[in-house]
Amino acid sequence: MLESIIKVKGDILTSLGQTFFMVAISVAIGIIFGTIIGLILYTTSTSYFVKNKFVNRTIGILINIIQSVPFLILMVLLLPLSKIIVGTKIGSKAVLVPLSIAAISFFARLSEASFSDVSKGVIEAFISTGASKFKVIAKILIPEALPSLLRNITVTTVSILGFSAMAGLVGGGGLGDLAYRYGYQRYQSEIMIICVLILIVLVQGIQAFGEWSVKKVSKK
Repeated sequence: MLESIIKVKGDILTSLGQTFFMVAISVAIGIIFGTIIGLILYTTSTSYFVKNKFVNRTIGILINIIQSVPFLILMVLLLPLSKIIVGTKIGSKAVLVPLSIAAISFFARLSEASFSDVSKGVIEAFISTGASKFKVIAKILIPEALPSLLRNITVTTVSILGFSAMAGLVGGGGLGDLAYRYGYQRYQSEIMIICVLILIVLVQGIQAFGEWSVKKVSKK
């Protein structure tokens, strides 16, 4: 078993790097655009800001459609788009497009919920001082929602890490691809076990860092 692991040590490190690349980039994109969309969904749903049912429902329907499609199918459907954006349908770069879209839709809903949980009384009090809507968002809404947003970033990262394991089915690489090629196709179960253990460690690390971040922010 040890000899088999040593032989594929380079493949394991390469796959780990590919997984990190896919997850880090797609989660970063998901956080940026997901937060913006979440803000739009929240601000267009309440009279405190710019209530607009048409915009809210349109964006909501689009997000619901994306979330209704299983990621494996979504990944295959978006490969032509990957070709247009990154110039290829194969590899980690190609998988970035469906992973990012999944991350955006996932985090958009979670961030909307985070903003919705902010005390309406605090918002009303700040609005009553004559503060602009932009200031209310920047000074009250985002800071008050930050602990919840950090928790949701953790949830999103873990989910995208799981999605990235499917990347191997379209030649995207990563730990999932390595586990599939060696563990399933070549019947080297020890390699699959190693990949699973690495994923478990990654998830635990993400969860621990997320909890630490929330505690640090909550103390301020």
